[in-house]
Amino acid sequence: MTAMIAVHDLHKTYRMGDVEVHALQGVSFEIQQGEFIAIMGPSGSGKSTLMNLIGCLDTPSAGAYQLDGIDVEKLGSADLSLVRARKLGFVFQQYNLLARQSALRNVEMPLIYRGVGRAERHQRATTALGIVGMSDRVHHRPNELSGGQQQRVAIARALVGSPAVILADEPTGALDTKTSAEIMGILQRLNRQQGLTVVLVTHEADVAAYARRVLTMRDGRLVHDESRSQEVIQ
Repeated sequence: MTAMIAVHDLHKTYRMGDVEVHALQGVSFEIQQGEFIAIMGPSGSGKSTLMNLIGCLDTPSAGAYQLDGIDVEKLGSADLSLVRARKLGFVFQQYNLLARQSALRNVEMPLIYRGVGRAERHQRATTALGIVGMSDRVHHRPNELSGGQQQRVAIARALVGSPAVILADEPTGALDTKTSAEIMGILQRLNRQQGLTVVLVTHEADVAAYARRVLTMRDGRLVHDESRSQEVIQ
C-alpha cells in the first residue's frame, strides 16, 4: 500500500550570510492514510521546517517526498500550489480568518479560489461548519466569536476542500486548557469517524497525547518514532 506521506533522507539547508543552517538532516518516515501523527520537538528542532515541506510551502534541499503518490520534490511552484489546494487542509495557531467576512464566507474562500459555483460552495461550507459544531454561528464575523469558535471555523475551512491530509500547526497554542481539549477532540473525531489523516505540530506533551503516534525531532533529525497503544479520548 502506498503511504499517504513518505519522506526519505530529507534535508533542508538555509544560508544566512556566510553561515549554513542545517534545519533538516536526513529525515525519513512514512505516514499511512488515516493515521493521527504528532510531531514534537523544542524550538529549533526542525519540526516547523518539516511541516512547511510536508505542506508544500517549501522545497527540500535534498531527499524525496511523496504526497499521496505524487513526487512533490520535483514540482515547480505552480504545481506545488495546485497540490496544496487539492490535497491539504491547514489549521494554524492564529486562525487566519478574514476579519470582515462571516464564518460562512471564510469557509467558502478555498472553494472560491478553485472556481466552485456559488450554490455548491455554500452547501459544502454549511456542511463543514455543521461538522465542527458551528451551524448557529455561520453569519457571525470573527470578532463576534471566541478563540475556540474561530478555530472551529478554521478547521471547517480546512475541511471544505475535501483534503487528503489535515496539517495543524500548534492549533491550540492560543487557547485555554478546556478549549484546547475541545479542539483536539474535533480533530480526533475527524480522524476516527471520517478517516482523515491528521498531522499535528506541537511542543506540548498533553496535546500530542491525542495522537496515536509521535515523531520527536531534535537538531534537525528524527530521534524517536513512538506508536501508542492508547491515546487521550475526548
